[in-house]
Amino acid sequence: MRMLVQASIDTERSNAVVAAGKMPETMEQMLGILKPEAAYFYPLHGRRGFTMVVDVADEAALIPLVEPLWTEMGADVEVVPCLTAQELQAGLARLTARS
Repeated sequence: MRMLVQASIDTERSNAVVAAGKMPETMEQMLGILKPEAAYFYPLHGRRGFTMVVDVADEAALIPLVEPLWTEMGADVEVVPCLTAQELQAGLARLTARS
């Protein structure tokens, strides 16, 4: 299941990671865990933020993926399912098949 993960990372915690010179390593670990098909980084609500599109096997697989964002980075995290255009078309076709 494809999910859109958006996170706004706590500034104090991430400043400490930057000051310790560990931000590249931390981001590399996060990318290794999430294995996104797309990742974008930007300011979000005055904090460091990102959006990633990740594929998860099932809903329970979300826990180990996002838990480190809360526990290690103090992030505000939103996760929503998302579809490609082809998946949307397939879903819409099911609507007309029901009629």
